[in-house]
Amino acid sequence: MHWNVVAKNFDYLLIGAYPKGPLGGLAVTVLLAIGGIFGAFWLGLGVGLLRMARKRWLRWPAMVYIEIIRGTPLLMVVFWFYFLAPVLLGQTLPEAQSALIALIVFTSAYIAEIVRAGVQSLPKGQMEAARGSGLSHAQAMTHVILPQALFNMIPSFVNQFVSLTKDTSLAFIIGVSELTKAATQINNRTLTAPTEIFITVALLYFAICFCLTEFSRRLERRINRFQARTR
Repeated sequence: MHWNVVAKNFDYLLIGAYPKGPLGGLAVTVLLAIGGIFGAFWLGLGVGLLRMARKRWLRWPAMVYIEIIRGTPLLMVVFWFYFLAPVLLGQTLPEAQSALIALIVFTSAYIAEIVRAGVQSLPKGQMEAARGSGLSHAQAMTHVILPQALFNMIPSFVNQFVSLTKDTSLAFIIGVSELTKAATQINNRTLTAPTEIFITVALLYFAICFCLTEFSRRLERRINRFQARTR
């Protein structure tokens, strides 16, 4: 076994061995995951609410968006933004920016369906009671329905965000110096310890996903304790 090779290059896996920019490796993976999670949540929440709108001119575009994106592999979405952006915008997007936009757009379609399922899982009497108290549909959705539904969505959100974190490895295909590409560069340079290098990469991905899952569990426990005190 050649674990000494991993030890010598471990800092490269963390911050990037041979990046095109100032960051690489695990740092770029974490930044892509955080940016993707934040962007996908808000875009998915907006699309999900539009998906449930009563007006067709709002509902149908959201439905088309969701179905097209969910029916397309993530790798193709990455290629769309990387190769079509120069044609549509007249300029080339940086590789990391293209990958981030693709992750946000792809994941938001799944978040939108989670939002729709979470809202529709609540009893219809919740909306009727809110409307009966004098709230408009938008106010009832904002102050009554969404707070309850979002709590029920936490496990699904976490599953989707863990999947997004692992999907950042596909940024490798367009040259983003994230964790997988950094490991490949180290392996191509040393050519002696591919097993050890990629086992280390797998453990780093696991550590990120485990931390995210554990955070969600603690958040759920805190919310449960808060709700128990307010009853």
